[in-house]
Amino acid sequence: MRRRQSIGFLLAGLLQACNDAPADLPEEVVQDRLPGTWLREFEEKGVRVRRVLVLENDGKFRELVRITDTSGAVTEQNHAGSWLYDGTNLKRKYTLMNGKPVSAPTLPFAAFELKFPSRYEFIGIDNIHKREVRYQWVAPDTLP
Repeated sequence: MRRRQSIGFLLAGLLQACNDAPADLPEEVVQDRLPGTWLREFEEKGVRVRRVLVLENDGKFRELVRITDTSGAVTEQNHAGSWLYDGTNLKRKYTLMNGKPVSAPTLPFAAFELKFPSRYEFIGIDNIHKREVRYQWVAPDTLP
């Protein structure tokens, strides 16, 4: 009976570890989870947006965006830059916006506090603009 309880507690702990927020996970675990291809899809006022965010192991990122407006017209964008995880936030500094170098006074930067509701999904909380964004892990060849 004790053995069964021990196995139950162990399994519960392992399942919980997959769902923990970064504050509950060692920084190295979160850092290892982030590299890969992530998809964010949403619709706002009839405009559909599909973002594919590729976080590379070397600290670089690419972001491919497809925006479909209410008339069906499509706009595609291609951004790039560097990223880091500081133990709480995923921070991205854009160096290319729509394929063109970014210069002062515009230096786009995004920072989101991270939470992991599952192993293959993260929620980014933008504490400045008071909004949440949800990304799901997808295959590397996913397009926007």
